[in-house]
Amino acid sequence: MFAARRSIMEKYQVLLYYHYTPIEDVEEFREQHHLLCLELGLMGRIIVAHEGLNGTVSGTPENCQKYMDTVKSDPRFDGIDFKIDESNMPAFRKLNVRVKPEIVHSSLRHIKPFEKTGVHLSPQDFKSLKDQEDVVILDVRSNYEHSVGRFKNAVTFDIENFRDFPQKLNEIEHLKDKKIVTYCTGGIKCEKASAYLLEQGFENVYQLHGGIIKYGIETDGEDFEGKCYVFDNRLTVDINKKNPKVISKCFVCDTESDRMVNCANPTCNAHVPICEKCGWEMNGACSSECKEHPEIRPYDGTGYYAKQSNGYDPYHNALRRKKTEA
Repeated sequence: MFAARRSIMEKYQVLLYYHYTPIEDVEEFREQHHLLCLELGLMGRIIVAHEGLNGTVSGTPENCQKYMDTVKSDPRFDGIDFKIDESNMPAFRKLNVRVKPEIVHSSLRHIKPFEKTGVHLSPQDFKSLKDQEDVVILDVRSNYEHSVGRFKNAVTFDIENFRDFPQKLNEIEHLKDKKIVTYCTGGIKCEKASAYLLEQGFENVYQLHGGIIKYGIETDGEDFEGKCYVFDNRLTVDINKKNPKVISKCFVCDTESDRMVNCANPTCNAHVPICEKCGWEMNGACSSECKEHPEIRPYDGTGYYAKQSNGYDPYHNALRRKKTEA
């Protein structure tokens, strides 16, 4: 009884990280990384590509520390920056370690951030610079992310995916004489965005190192309005401890709300703010049509829906590799 109660109350950590660095043996690296996470009992999503590593994992503080120590011991990841957040429960229910063409999906595969990118600003430097007259704060995230939270006076683009970012650059052509400071959730998109801005002739380009998450951890989060959208079962996290402000409205009733959910209709799955009252009344759906959809998912008040396990076995890929080698 005591052990069970202790495990429920135990604090967990959530690690958000990325690092652009050449990785030649991506399949072998993925296999070793998968086994490392299994040994440490970590859950999350990790992407391995020839251009680097990107992940969000969750586990106990002790095992998260072991994971960070192991990754940092690899010379290829010298300087990797882990953003550490706390959670009352694991932020993921599964572990997925995959090889992909890029560590963040973009239309900028020719960009190599480990060769050239914008000037990295610490959270404190960003805080000091953001309100100057010759500075433009540029949010490079998607609509559903910046709709629920963004920095005060930030320029946003109407994009559904980061890969659409280059198509919107004409909207800030008139700002080339300004200091452009990019930001995103953890910094990974800014690496390519700032490098692309430099390629397109913008001269004074900066980026918030560690993104919104690091800014919230290391400062009081001043002037970040709303909440920060995250890609785990928390959906959003608080950032601002000094002058918080709700900027989003319930998708259903239009009242003030920063309670982000995924629509319970799996064919819709829209990422939208829905207040608690409407959430229960609509069974987690974003519209009457979605509420009546025959495949609507059971709503538990969170608006987060884990993918069906279908016999999920975290050792599956590793075992398959071992059987092949046997």
